[in-house]
Amino acid sequence: MIRKLLIANRGEIACRIIKTARRLGVATVAVYSDADADALHVQLADEAVRLGPAPAKESYLVIDKVIAAAQQTGADAIHPGYGFLSENAAFCRACDSAGIIFVGPPAGAIEAMGSKSAAKRIMEDAGVPLVPGYHGNNQNADILEGHAQRIGYPILLKAAAGGGGKGMRRVDKAGEFHEALEAAKREAMNAFGDDLMLLERYVVNPRHVEIQVFCDNHGGGVYLFERDCSVQRRHQKVVEEAPAPGMSEELRARMGEAALRAAHAIGYVGAGTVEFLLDASGAFYFMEMNTRLQVEHPVTEMITGQDLVSWQLAVAAGDPLPLQQDDLSILGHAFEVRIYAEDPDNDFLPATGTLVRHQPPQETESVRVDTGVQSGDEISVHYDPMIAKLICHGRTRKEALVKLDRALQQYQIAGVRHNIEFLRRVINHKAFVSGRVSTHFIEDYEADVLRPDRELTPLKCAAIAGYLSEREARDLRGAAPAADPHSPWHSGGNWRSGLAATRRHTIEYHGRHAEITFTAEGAAVRWQCNDMSGEIRVLPGHELALVDGRRVGFIGVDTAEGGTVFIDGTQVEFKVLPPDIGESGDQAHGLDAPMNGTIVALLVEPGTQVEKDQPLLVMEAMKMEHTLRAPAAGTVEQFFCAAGELVDGGSLLIDFAVSDGEA
Repeated sequence: MIRKLLIANRGEIACRIIKTARRLGVATVAVYSDADADALHVQLADEAVRLGPAPAKESYLVIDKVIAAAQQTGADAIHPGYGFLSENAAFCRACDSAGIIFVGPPAGAIEAMGSKSAAKRIMEDAGVPLVPGYHGNNQNADILEGHAQRIGYPILLKAAAGGGGKGMRRVDKAGEFHEALEAAKREAMNAFGDDLMLLERYVVNPRHVEIQVFCDNHGGGVYLFERDCSVQRRHQKVVEEAPAPGMSEELRARMGEAALRAAHAIGYVGAGTVEFLLDASGAFYFMEMNTRLQVEHPVTEMITGQDLVSWQLAVAAGDPLPLQQDDLSILGHAFEVRIYAEDPDNDFLPATGTLVRHQPPQETESVRVDTGVQSGDEISVHYDPMIAKLICHGRTRKEALVKLDRALQQYQIAGVRHNIEFLRRVINHKAFVSGRVSTHFIEDYEADVLRPDRELTPLKCAAIAGYLSEREARDLRGAAPAADPHSPWHSGGNWRSGLAATRRHTIEYHGRHAEITFTAEGAAVRWQCNDMSGEIRVLPGHELALVDGRRVGFIGVDTAEGGTVFIDGTQVEFKVLPPDIGESGDQAHGLDAPMNGTIVALLVEPGTQVEKDQPLLVMEAMKMEHTLRAPAAGTVEQFFCAAGELVDGGSLLIDFAVSDGEA
């Protein structure tokens, strides 16, 4: 039995592991970087040890520091979570050398699956179906291009040591190959310290179906059914569900047995996931095996009624599996969505900032929230931008989907851009509702799911007017002099001597400007915006409002440039623009940093004439590369940054002159 567990990770996975450990009576030790000194996982653990500065390579990824923290606190086991050191064979061996239980597979199994090319050869010998491709060590660019021609476009470049969509590029034609290869190699080296690439045929319109396997040290092994993870952006999963829609019992058994063959072929122990591509004919192909617990494991827990972290701790302690294959069954349906700090309207660029408000929906037996943040926390550039995972369970797929949509409406986040509205568009799309999913889902339905609701409706205008009226009254009360606290002039109410209180503001909503006028009459606020008008009355406590007589939920939050209002399941985020006093100047042509990040490479020299969309600069943020391209034909006159430099979002990076006739 494990008595004290150090969790070599952070965020929601550390919090989730602590939850199970606490239920089992296992003491916990958190580790943290300087950026996470006040993080939720540090607060929840029984003990916590500082590892070092914010960058992961100086803290969470330093094996010696993690081992020392375990020894210092007397931890007899380490759970690596996922990411960071979870699939690092050297870390596993370091735990063994220190006499500390590693909650995961043996080092040999990690190494066998750590190289995608080596894994392909092992799977081929084990009789697991493979996608046609090239998995060799010759990395000459021309040789690789030749293999791409042989396999046939489109092809997929994948980092042999990678995962999570990093170091991965789709190439549709020969003319794109070399640029994609260079970018994939750079990203792979930055993420994994290894730029070995493999090539695979890009299976058109596949589904991404993965099998959860579990093995013990006594020769036992089971599969806990499948998860469909097809809805992805940038090769990273966004929506997962279990079981997979349309899966027959016969196909489920074939895939489960193939996954177990894969696990047994490498002497696997613990929780693992075998990922397959599934085409419309029912043929499936091995992609990779993740030798760790997966981000999406909660949907499997929901449909099996099992705690997979509890299983991990038992197996790591030498116990046999708690259940055998015949003991397992599927109970209903579950969905998981990943809530990210990112901007779906701007190519899903990660967002940073302070979580002014983070209010998840109420957890129940069928609604679960796995998160590692709370209101006031900072979403920094140093780590993955995931805010939380929302998991919902129902007796049927339809019921689970209804619960998920309702929970997303109740989820309130202010202070950073996020993807909740995008997720709602995805799960409510008629193709998704009917179970027609593929890894191209977002691209196929881009016009529907990437179309934000930018219209100012009467409800949204009422929300803004009610919030601004309440905020101005609050500010007035705060400014009241202590010497005359009872003066009606400082009451913060709407009383005026002989006239109604009328205000006018210019607001910006999703890039569009509008003038909103509101008149406070007692507790009611009459408003007008464009050709719309109405009335709102914010009730005491500010959690309810009457909008033209209809009672709705209402919460308003201050932000740096304006406010965010949550009203009737809709989030209204707006800016209040300063008055136009007639001062304006010419704006220089230039390219700003779309987010906080690190400059990876400058791709042209100052003075270079470039074409529209030509790559100019590569930057990295939150473990992903982003390429800035020329907005038009023109000249790169000057760079205001250098490779390796950390830059703030919005800072000017390039002085760019547009060619005559292109502006």
